[in-house]
Amino acid sequence: QVQLVESGGGLVQSGGSLRLSCAASGSIFSTYDGRWYRQAPGKQRELVALITSGGGTYCADSVKGRFTVSRDNALNTVYLAMNYLKPEDTAVYYCNAYYNNNLSYWGQGTQVTVSS
Repeated sequence: QVQLVESGGGLVQSGGSLRLSCAASGSIFSTYDGRWYRQAPGKQRELVALITSGGGTYCADSVKGRFTVSRDNALNTVYLAMNYLKPEDTAVYYCNAYYNNNLSYWGQGTQVTVSS
């Protein structure tokens, strides 16, 4: 069973930065996509960014130019660097290792709060 542990969340002022980390218990990200989702209170979970096993990246329009997703295979870790944070970025951020709909693992989530 793969375990994902997120870290790096916290409280930051508007315009500030945070870097989230998602450490896997095994070398999963060389074959699985690493995805970051977020869920704000009263809203559905949404995909924020992803990095494919081949290294391709995607960021949602709402965070493009501010967030960067990256990966360190040697450390079995995926990162989400978040800059120029806005209050609307406040959410619980979840890491997901995705192979297909039947092979997918989730972390426990980490809270990001951006104050205005």
